[in-house]
Amino acid sequence: MSATAGSRSAPFVTGSTMRHVVVMTLTGAVGLMALFAVDLIDLFFLSMLNQTAVTAAIGYAGTVVFTNLSVAIGSGIAAAALVARNVGAGDMNRAREYATSALMLSLLISGAITLAINLGSGGFLALLGASGEAKRLAQLFIWTMTPGYILISGAICCSFILRGIGDARRAMYITLSAALVTACMDPIFIFGLGWGIQGAAAATVVGYAVSFGIGLHGVAKVHRFLNPMRLGGLKRDFPALWAIALPAILTQLATPFANAYMTHEIAPFGDEAVAGFAIVGRLIPVAFGIIFALAGSVGPIIGQNYGAKRHDRVRQTLNDGLIFSAVYTLATSAILFIFRHDIAEAFNAAGRTVDIVVFFCTFVGVSWAFTGAQFVAAAAFNNLGRPKLSTWFNWGKSTLGTIPFALVGAEIGGPEGILAGTAIGAAIFGIASVATAYRIVRKSAAGAVR
Repeated sequence: MSATAGSRSAPFVTGSTMRHVVVMTLTGAVGLMALFAVDLIDLFFLSMLNQTAVTAAIGYAGTVVFTNLSVAIGSGIAAAALVARNVGAGDMNRAREYATSALMLSLLISGAITLAINLGSGGFLALLGASGEAKRLAQLFIWTMTPGYILISGAICCSFILRGIGDARRAMYITLSAALVTACMDPIFIFGLGWGIQGAAAATVVGYAVSFGIGLHGVAKVHRFLNPMRLGGLKRDFPALWAIALPAILTQLATPFANAYMTHEIAPFGDEAVAGFAIVGRLIPVAFGIIFALAGSVGPIIGQNYGAKRHDRVRQTLNDGLIFSAVYTLATSAILFIFRHDIAEAFNAAGRTVDIVVFFCTFVGVSWAFTGAQFVAAAAFNNLGRPKLSTWFNWGKSTLGTIPFALVGAEIGGPEGILAGTAIGAAIFGIASVATAYRIVRKSAAGAVR
């Protein structure tokens, strides 16, 4: 293959790595922020009902729903890594085979997750501390969302496949469509039809269906990157996919685990405290969507350059990702601080709910620079053949970096202490993961990674 042809097939092996990081992250963030904006849109419209139990129910249900999203994102990371690696090596046929098998695997896993969520949602909500009307409404929301779990898993996988190919713009359209459709359907279903919280769930399912349709069109029709799905192909590709997908899924599940534990700790402080945490939980991925997008966006850049044996560009991509994360976090934290009271008012917050939202916007937002650093490090681990390190660091942060800090924080400062304590834990693990990533990159360049 000529150099020119190779450059066209693997766009990230030439040009400015910072430019690739910025373009991939911004387009990926728009799509990912749109995905999480669906939950924020639901919460915004439901807050207009002025019922604390409804807001608290979204907080409880969100932890369960986010579990499915985490699994879908983990499967997508495997798709992006293997597609990008083979595109970088110039083997487009093998990349296409991995894309097909990854989508099939994602749909099968999400089907199993859907069944488990439906059967176990009541018990899980009880473990979180949900009770009474808040628990009933949360379970109603979860059950209505059932068809959406599989649809959004397929959409996310298609998005990651497109990122692995290098089509960041079309990958963005997939999840952006979900937010736009949900924003249009929410007021119709919630207020027009009077369905309340069930209407918010139904609107989300419609958005997910549109999103999956756009994803399939981009992968199968535009790029012709989807072969007929066959169990034989999945069996052939499963070991390579699962070697990345399993640790990536376990890594992603660490976040809902930490959120579940924090919800459990906050629940004794009452529905107003849970409502405040629900608002914060939906504000975070929208405000810091670019941080969430870093792992999925930086990953294909690292993967293509690793496949092309451009180790100097791998290290530069890691540098650029960390710089980008730090600058963005500082700017966003300043905006949150300036508008902290306006944000609380936008969701009709009252009492302790206001205190928690304002505290987060004032003191805790800046800690996401360390979380962003860990996401960049995870991208390096996943694409340099060390995906288990992502799992260890994420679960370390979600256990050792969450539980003891949350317990001490709760004793000292209540719900605000929980938020502050877990932010300190995140900083410790963020620094440690970055140091490890640089060591892996050095070994990779020296040919020492086995």
